[in-house]
Amino acid sequence: MLGGTLSATLSAMSACAPAGTVQSRSGPADPPARPGAAAPVFLNGQAQIVPAFQDTAQWIRQELWVETGVDSDQDGVMDRVHVDVTRQRQTETDGLRVATIYESSPYFAGTAGDLGTFWNVNQPLGVAPAPRVPQPELPFAPVRPRIARSEVNTWVPRGFAVVHSEALGTGLSTGCPTVGDAPEQLAPKAVIDWLNGRATGYTSVQGGTRVSAAWATGKVGMIGTSYNGTIPLAAAVTGVEGLAAIIPIAPNTSYYHYYRSNGLVRSPGGYLGEDVDVLYDFIHTGTPAARARCNARYRDGLFAAQSDRTHGDYNAFWASRDLLTKIRGVKAATLLAHGLNDFNVVPEHSMRIYAALKAQGTPTQLYLHQGGHGGPPPLDMQNKWFSHYLYGVSNGVERDPRLFVMREGAPRGSTPTPYADYPNPLAAAVTVYPQGRGAQVGGLALRALSSGRDSLLDDVRFSGSALAATPASPNRLLYATPVLQAPVHLSGTTTVTVRLASSAAAANLSVWLVQLPYDSARTGSEGHVGVITRGWADPQNHAALTQGGNFASMLPGTPLVPGQFVSLTFDLQPDDQIIPAGKQLGVLVMSSDREFTLWPPAGTRLTLDLAATRLALPVVGGMAAWQRATGTP
Repeated sequence: MLGGTLSATLSAMSACAPAGTVQSRSGPADPPARPGAAAPVFLNGQAQIVPAFQDTAQWIRQELWVETGVDSDQDGVMDRVHVDVTRQRQTETDGLRVATIYESSPYFAGTAGDLGTFWNVNQPLGVAPAPRVPQPELPFAPVRPRIARSEVNTWVPRGFAVVHSEALGTGLSTGCPTVGDAPEQLAPKAVIDWLNGRATGYTSVQGGTRVSAAWATGKVGMIGTSYNGTIPLAAAVTGVEGLAAIIPIAPNTSYYHYYRSNGLVRSPGGYLGEDVDVLYDFIHTGTPAARARCNARYRDGLFAAQSDRTHGDYNAFWASRDLLTKIRGVKAATLLAHGLNDFNVVPEHSMRIYAALKAQGTPTQLYLHQGGHGGPPPLDMQNKWFSHYLYGVSNGVERDPRLFVMREGAPRGSTPTPYADYPNPLAAAVTVYPQGRGAQVGGLALRALSSGRDSLLDDVRFSGSALAATPASPNRLLYATPVLQAPVHLSGTTTVTVRLASSAAAANLSVWLVQLPYDSARTGSEGHVGVITRGWADPQNHAALTQGGNFASMLPGTPLVPGQFVSLTFDLQPDDQIIPAGKQLGVLVMSSDREFTLWPPAGTRLTLDLAATRLALPVVGGMAAWQRATGTP
């Protein structure tokens, strides 16, 4: 049990259940042909290791190709997905039917390692970038009967089959890597259809003998991290029957929100200069015969024409690669996991999906930790999720708290803290206003100034960490609370409103929420201990940035009039963090962020109207908690 808060209801299926019986959500499956044969066993609501399933030498391993009904490379032949299966001997000898854990990835056949093919970010804003040199072609391995070993040792002994597949255009799957649009959604759907008898599998990539999945119950759960966590959601938005549960870990749910922010060109943390075409080169390990055709159609065609690295605006290209636009199709119960200091795939990816699934009534839970990219939920959370939704075990998981958070400093393997929901229902917005001189360290007050301006000079030579750590700088504005007398628990999304004028027609705007004194030690994914959260926006998109929330406006940005003030409102990344007593909570405003944005020439001046600039902080306990911590009336 997690934190002693999970339902105490035991599974109706236990170690004493009759041998040879497998339960599903729709009732008992067909019994095995041989009475008394081994079958999955459930105790305390979780699948147990069954000794008869532990001998790896007896496992059955298959290789096959599933026809997708997609022709992404337009060669006149339907693409086929390369699949491997690992299942118990009893599924062959005793007629045992089992549920399936499925992971799909574009990474299984390897990836590029040459970082020299990223975009050069050292360029002025608002101009077309210099061409990028494509990645040299990746090696092709024509024989790979074992695609991956992930999940196998965890789930096969517990009575699940494990299936892997390679994304289109990677490994031995045919077609092209389309990086996020419909083919990437339909390929895993085809595998789930095959597990349910609705699609055809073959013993070879061309022609071949038909292969069925008579051993499968048809109930499928998907799991994976990062790109491998994106694909479960991509399959789920199709509404495919049989996909009962998914556990996406740090999923990229929108390629726009991965490579852009509020109209601004932004790199994922740790991969400065990456973009959708770079990712295409990074994963394109498919057959050399199709590469020239795929490159022309996608990387050098569609991506080059529509991804718009010059302006960073949202458009139909990005909308087609945004799973939130398709979320109504999701019927699979979804357990999302994300690191709150993940600035590779930033936390908003999971939070947007969580809120949308909750609003439409799809069963969903959220597991958050304080680390960087990746980090699965504890195994017992996964087990309860899959046991309930794939085998119908009555373990109460659907009544568990919606949110589990690994609190600050919790040791690895410890129990996460449960909460009723995300954001914490006790959180309320506390609005604070900057005052004083931010070139040193100004203050944060509960009332706005009647007037006042403050300015900074852009210079990308200085990182945000350096600017947060220094007592004074002309290249940033920093405003902070008094030293906290009590902890402040932030849960939710900080919304920033800035009224500014720029000396140039285009400028980056970067805002960090930090702890002072600042600690620059890394926590992963280009996160730092001193960073609470961050956000970025393009002031040229001020007409669309009026209220915060998910940015999906197709209204293009317009050049700024130097010296003319504009107002924009946007969100920082969602968070759930406790700022300890003895620290100060500060807001850092700068222009270019050398870890994430383009690097324009130094010298652009941003001037803030302090009377019209504010932050709405999601404080657990609201105003009373804030006043108690800051000592302000």
